[in-house]
Amino acid sequence: MANPHFIGLVHSILSSAEAALGELNSPMTSRILKDGVMGRRTGERSLLLLEMLQEKTHGNLDETERDALIQAIRKLRDKLATMPETPPSESLPN
Repeated sequence: MANPHFIGLVHSILSSAEAALGELNSPMTSRILKDGVMGRRTGERSLLLLEMLQEKTHGNLDETERDALIQAIRKLRDKLATMPETPPSESLPN
C-alpha cells in the first residue's frame, strides 16, 4: 500500500519546481519569471532531489510510489529540456 506521506513529498518537490519554473499560478510566478536562471536552478535542484530519492529508495517502493516518483522525474526533465539555459535578458549585449 502506498505511503501517502511519500507521495505527498514527491508531489511537494515537483510542485515547488513547477512554481519556480512558472508552471503554476503562484504569487511567486511573475517574480521568478523575471529571473529565469533562479527558476531553472530551483528546477534543477528539485530534479536532483527526486533523483536522489529514487536512488535511495530503490527496491523499497511499491508500484504506486515508484510510478509517482518516475512520473515526477520525467515531467521535470522534460520541462527543463525545453527551457533556455540562460534568460534572454542575459544573452543581449549591454
